[in-house]
Amino acid sequence: MKLPKRRSGPGYQFDEEVELDYYRLQKISEGSISLNEGYAKPLDGPREVGSGMVREEHVSLSRLIDIINQRFGGELNEADQLFFDQIAEAASQNESLQKAAEVNSLDKFQLVFRQVLESLFIERMKLNEELFTDYMGKPELQELVSKWLGSQVYDRLATAKRTGA
Repeated sequence: MKLPKRRSGPGYQFDEEVELDYYRLQKISEGSISLNEGYAKPLDGPREVGSGMVREEHVSLSRLIDIINQRFGGELNEADQLFFDQIAEAASQNESLQKAAEVNSLDKFQLVFRQVLESLFIERMKLNEELFTDYMGKPELQELVSKWLGSQVYDRLATAKRTGA
C-alpha cells in the first residue's frame, strides 16, 4: 500500500494503515572471521586492583541501640544493651558458630548466624522466664537477689552522684 500523503504534523500514524503480512529470513553468506588479519590495538590490563570485598563498618553496641531507636522509633536503653550483650556472649559460646567463623568470611558467617540468632533469642527469653519464675516463687532467692542487686545499684548511683555523671 502506498503511504498516505502527510498532512500537517510530525509523522505518519501506521496503526491500521500498514500491516506486516510475512517476512523472509535468508542466509546471505557463511564463513569464519579471521582474527589474524589487519592491525589490532593491544588491550590495556587493569591499572588498579582491590580485594573486591565490601567491609562493613564495625558499630559499637551503644551505637547500634541508637540506630535502632532512630530507625524504628524504639525506646531501647542500657538495659536492652545488656540483653544484646547476653546474646553476643551466648553466640560466642555456640560451637557451630565458632566452627562457622573459623572457615567462612563474614558475609558467609552472617548467613549461618542469622539462622542461629532466633534460637538464641528464644533461649535467652526462656532463661529469663525461668529466672523470673524462680525469683517470684522463692522468698529466700528474692532476699538474696534484692540485697545483692540493691547494693550494686546503690554503688552505681552513688558513684554517678559523686562524679556528676
